[in-house]
Amino acid sequence: MTIADLIARARNGSPRAAGRLLSLVEGETRDEVLASIGAAAALDVRVIGITGPPGAGKSTTVGALVGAYRERGCRVAVLAVDPSSPFSGGALLGDRIRMTAHINDSDVLIRSVAARGHIGGLAAAVPAAIRLLGAIGYGVILLETVGVGQSEIEIAAVADPTVVVLNPGAGDAVQAAKAGVLEVADIVAVNKADREGAEQTVRDLRAETKVPIVSLVAARGEGVAELVAAIDDHHRTDSRERRLARARAQILSLAQTRLRTQPALDALAEAVVDGRDDPYAAAEKLIPATPE
Repeated sequence: MTIADLIARARNGSPRAAGRLLSLVEGETRDEVLASIGAAAALDVRVIGITGPPGAGKSTTVGALVGAYRERGCRVAVLAVDPSSPFSGGALLGDRIRMTAHINDSDVLIRSVAARGHIGGLAAAVPAAIRLLGAIGYGVILLETVGVGQSEIEIAAVADPTVVVLNPGAGDAVQAAKAGVLEVADIVAVNKADREGAEQTVRDLRAETKVPIVSLVAARGEGVAELVAAIDDHHRTDSRERRLARARAQILSLAQTRLRTQPALDALAEAVVDGRDDPYAAAEKLIPATPE
């Protein structure tokens, strides 16, 4: 089956064809697939990033958001960035159990994508996957990342808004601030807000960040409407300047990934260690080595 055939079938609602295309954009045929769908494929797609510490309820929140957007009639894709492999399972794919309500919905696609060691927690294939999903008719993409910390700031390059999910607890807001998590937050969701300490956590967060803070109990659907409203409000305030900033960050991230794989890098590093070159000159030599 040709790429054009797969695209046609995926646009007609075939999850199998969509999955096959996603496999292709993770591999060596990425450029061929992207050439087939065109450059403006993802302009109207809403990409919502979900991040936060393990156990915060990211997957439960994602499942609740899937339901909310399906009620609007949107086709929804979930890209869960797995630190290991898109096929090996593990804790992240285990969390997909919490989204079983959507497994039989042909307008919901749930996919795990391998990070493959890419610094920042996002797989290099994610931007291509987003373009592809937009081209085959998915209007909302929920991007769930693994872990939390300074490296997760890369999510902001492809998602708008980025929702940071936290739990109530002593010092959680301060710890999140120290870890750099709040730097990427456009919205903070305090999940499991029925627990003791939730109101204090919200107060602490208000002292650490100026972004909207939403309290929710995702497992029961409480507060999900408020979270969706906050996402809508953020989306309405998007601007060309912010889109340019995201595009620059995305280009730099992908360029950095390509630089790390340059054959010349090891030889330049040896030259620096042996005193035959300095890091500044080596960097200048590495950049022209990048293929256009």
